[in-house]
Amino acid sequence: MKPVALLVLTAALLVPRPGPAQTTLTGAGATFPNIIYQDWILTYNKAHPDVRLNYQSIGSGGGIRQFSDGTVDFGASDAPMTDSAIAAIGGNVLHIPTVLGGDVATYNLPGVTATLRFTPDLLADIFLGRVTKWSDARVAAVNPGVRLPDQDIVVVHRSDGSGTTFIWTDYLSKVSPEWAQRVGRGTSVNWPVGLGGKGNEGVTALVKQTPGALGYVELGYALANGLPAASIRNKAGTFVAPTLESITAAAASAMRAMGPNTDFRVSITDPEGARAYPIASFTWLLLHRQYRDAEKARALVAFVWWAVTDGQARAGPLGYAPLPRELRPWIEAQLKAITADGKPVWPTAAR
Repeated sequence: MKPVALLVLTAALLVPRPGPAQTTLTGAGATFPNIIYQDWILTYNKAHPDVRLNYQSIGSGGGIRQFSDGTVDFGASDAPMTDSAIAAIGGNVLHIPTVLGGDVATYNLPGVTATLRFTPDLLADIFLGRVTKWSDARVAAVNPGVRLPDQDIVVVHRSDGSGTTFIWTDYLSKVSPEWAQRVGRGTSVNWPVGLGGKGNEGVTALVKQTPGALGYVELGYALANGLPAASIRNKAGTFVAPTLESITAAAASAMRAMGPNTDFRVSITDPEGARAYPIASFTWLLLHRQYRDAEKARALVAFVWWAVTDGQARAGPLGYAPLPRELRPWIEAQLKAITADGKPVWPTAAR
C-alpha cells in the first residue's frame, strides 16, 4: 500500500463515528412511583442507549396537566383522570398500571419504639382536627402498653396536587362520612388542619424534623428514610402493617371486579380480605391512544412493556408490590391499541 493511501485510511479510521440516533422521551407526574421510575430509566437506558428517558417528579396533578397540554410524551398519576378530564382531550388516553404501592401513616415520636396502630375513624378524626393529643384516650385504647407523650399531634400533609393525597383522601372518604362530606377526595383538598410539604420528599422531611408529627407518605419513601409505618385496622377488623404482601392482597379483590376490557381506573382502598392493607393503590402511566411521532410511540411502548414485565423484578427491593402476572395480557391488549399516523406501533415496539 502506498504511504499516502495508508495515511488516508488511518485518518479515516481515527475519525469518530456517530453513535446510533437517540429517541428522547419526556414524562412528568407522580412522586409516589418516582423511586422505581428513576431506577427503571437508568436500567433501561443502559440496555437501550438509543432511547433517552427523562421523568420529572412534580406530582400527579402536574403530570395530568402537562400530559393533557401535550408538553410531555407521557404522564404519571396515582389518581386516575376523571371522565371530564378524559373528555377534554377527546378520550386520547390510556391508563397503564405499573406497580402497586401503599400510603403509610408515619410519625415522629422520640422515645416511642413500638409500632403504633390506628383505626379508620381515629385516623380520620386526627386529620379532621378532632383528636389533637398523642395522649388522647382513643389513641391509647388501640395502643395498649405504649407510653404515649402528652404532646400535640402535628398533622403533616401534601401542599401540592398529589396522587398520594388522592389515595389518602379516597380512603378517608370511604371510612368517614364526615370526611366525605366536609373534605372529600382529590389530588388536592382543603385540609382542616396541618402543615403542608411539597412532594413525598417534603412530607418526609417535615415529619423527620418535627417531633409529634403524623403524616402520610408512600411506603417506599418511609422505607428509604427509616420512618416508622403504622398498622391500620382493615375492613375485616385486623390491624395490618403495610408490606408488599398486604398490598398485593389488597389488589386481589380488585382483580375480581376487573376484566380484560377494563381501563384500569380502579380504587383498591378499604378492600375486603383479612390480610389486605387498606390504603393501597395502583399507580398509572398515562399514554396517548394516538401519537403523531411513530418513532417515539414505538420507543415508549417498548419501554412500558419492559417495565410491566422484566422491570417488575425491581419493585420489591424498592418498596413497591409488583403487578399480578394475570394483568399482563390485559396490559398487552391496551398497548397494542396504540397507533401513530393510524398504524399500530406494537409489532415493532415489543423487543
